[in-house]
Amino acid sequence: MHSARASPSSRRHASAKRSASAAAAEKTGRGAPVPRKRSTRSSAPGARAATSAGASRKSRPTGGSAATISPPAAFAERLARVRAELRSRKLDGYLIQSLLEQRWLTGFTGEDGAVLLTADQTVLLTDGRFDQTADREAPWATKVLRGSRGPEATAEWFGKLRLKRVGYDPAHVTVATFAGLSKAARGTKLESAAGIIAGLRECKDTGEIANVLAAVRVAQGAFERVLKLIKLGMREREIAAYLEFVMRDLGADGAAFEPIVAVGPNAALPHHHPGDQRVEAGQVLLIDWGAKVRGYVSDLTRVVWIGNPPDALERAYRSVRAAREKAIEAVRPGASTGGLDKIARSVIKRAGFEKQFNHSLGHGIGMAVHEAPSLRKTATDKLRPGMIVTIEPGVYLPGVGGIRLEDDVLVTERGHEVLSSLPLEFRIL
Repeated sequence: MHSARASPSSRRHASAKRSASAAAAEKTGRGAPVPRKRSTRSSAPGARAATSAGASRKSRPTGGSAATISPPAAFAERLARVRAELRSRKLDGYLIQSLLEQRWLTGFTGEDGAVLLTADQTVLLTDGRFDQTADREAPWATKVLRGSRGPEATAEWFGKLRLKRVGYDPAHVTVATFAGLSKAARGTKLESAAGIIAGLRECKDTGEIANVLAAVRVAQGAFERVLKLIKLGMREREIAAYLEFVMRDLGADGAAFEPIVAVGPNAALPHHHPGDQRVEAGQVLLIDWGAKVRGYVSDLTRVVWIGNPPDALERAYRSVRAAREKAIEAVRPGASTGGLDKIARSVIKRAGFEKQFNHSLGHGIGMAVHEAPSLRKTATDKLRPGMIVTIEPGVYLPGVGGIRLEDDVLVTERGHEVLSSLPLEFRIL
């Protein structure tokens, strides 16, 4: 086995400092604790969440029953923001089918569920497998065990709550579910209300930033451990398996996605699936990986030189590295996401690799690996504090290999902070 080392030039560029925003996020840790007290359950509409951020710590009586448990502050604030959107759209309720969005809004991690949100109620519909999960993670919501009666049971609550106009996100409602809801929801009009939660999720709070930072650190720690194991003859799939194991060993929920491990010509395929190609001298090894920690992800890419690579790849590497640095320098509130792509692309174009940069500069990350905003050349979004985006320029040479460098960058009030701190260049042999 050969030892791996970071190149001297890369060490000089690695950031050794963290801004106040990351330090604050680290102190936040897991965010506000979920109360362990159990809420009152009944077949009637139950727990009422706070209706504004200012009332996030208050509870209100429910139909003459005992006062309900208020949701933790972070969830109360999110609920208030979604409810404000409902008021602006004149919707009586909002049906949330996406499991990821349910977790963001309520903390519920079950694999089957729907959330019906109204001006003063949060109804969580699930099945018996997740009865205890709902009690533990969202005790302040009204739990309904709907069993296999998905759309029908959900539509019944439209009637119980006397909802006339209910919004839904068509990106997360199947044709079959919509048909079932429409048939059962007599007297309730279903209206498309796309992207409500996706838009609110773009800017992360301090707890979310802490979770992404934790995912970055786990991913980096796993990479450093696995790098020491890499040797000639090792297969791509072996390296990927080691990465996934070590990330779990370091405390991750799991990998954020299947690691991309690509040797030699395979590195010219941006989304290559690890196979039986073996590490060989004179090749480049590209690794794109990330960890998931407390439901939040990281997304990083580095290249490892196996001996001396072809000159064309070294030139590609220099252009990608320069593009990365220029793009990161431009990350700040108000910056155009399409403008960032243009900055990176112009650097690569001057190096003669314009046609070999065949994807966007980056994307947002959070609970999902790919979320808004998109850093594609046609995008017109503006960066805002709290957004976390990837910066990942790349150059791909068919039959030779590819270069991509990817880091996770937080948009701060005054500029940006690179959350990842790995050296940019590694060499084996």
